[in-house]
Amino acid sequence: MIIFGSNGRLGRSLSKEFPEALTPSHSEVDITDKVSVSSYMEAHVPDVVFQGAAWVDVRGCETDHAKAWEFNVEGTRNVVDAAEKANRECYFVFPSTACVFHGDRGDYVETDTPNPINFYGVTKMMAEMIVTRMKNHLIMRTDFVERAKWRYEGAFTDRYSTSVFADTLSKGIKKMISEKRTGLLHLTGKSKISHYNLARITTPEVKKMKLADVDIPLPRDQSMKSVKGGDFLEVEY
Repeated sequence: MIIFGSNGRLGRSLSKEFPEALTPSHSEVDITDKVSVSSYMEAHVPDVVFQGAAWVDVRGCETDHAKAWEFNVEGTRNVVDAAEKANRECYFVFPSTACVFHGDRGDYVETDTPNPINFYGVTKMMAEMIVTRMKNHLIMRTDFVERAKWRYEGAFTDRYSTSVFADTLSKGIKKMISEKRTGLLHLTGKSKISHYNLARITTPEVKKMKLADVDIPLPRDQSMKSVKGGDFLEVEY
């Protein structure tokens, strides 16, 4: 198994669930470098690939479309191309995001049509389409935060999700991989929660803020449900 993006918030947690996995750093494999990815994949011929490397800075993606496209779309294309070449039968797992949806109503299920409100969501939607080329693929749309101090001074009281903690999500991903689930799945928490209430679990002193306080397009309600049994994760609150 190869985990790309092992230094990211989810990748670090997932690597603990799969201690035997190969976890190349960005300096070892740059997914935007087609030759780099191909050489690494051919050297190791994986049976499972987890493509978790992504540029997830929503503001950054909104201001630098070229970089966002290169990393999230073309980077994923390079990983898919290399996997197809090294082992077309390998199991390809791709974590996507609730940001592929507009966020105007929430409770999105797998059969709902994506309609992203920001460019980050656009790049992940396009990457999903690329991943479907793999015969044995699992696309998991999810939403998570680290079990750590909230990264920002404030959190939105009027933005909602079915987010879970990264360590909880990693255990869910391990379950999905062990079952060799394929296709598209929403792997989410069982309950909808505001970002403010989510933040207060680890950071009681976090300040309240509203979506109107920022100048980037963010989904108001990116909560998801699953018609395929993926909405079983719990958040402790």
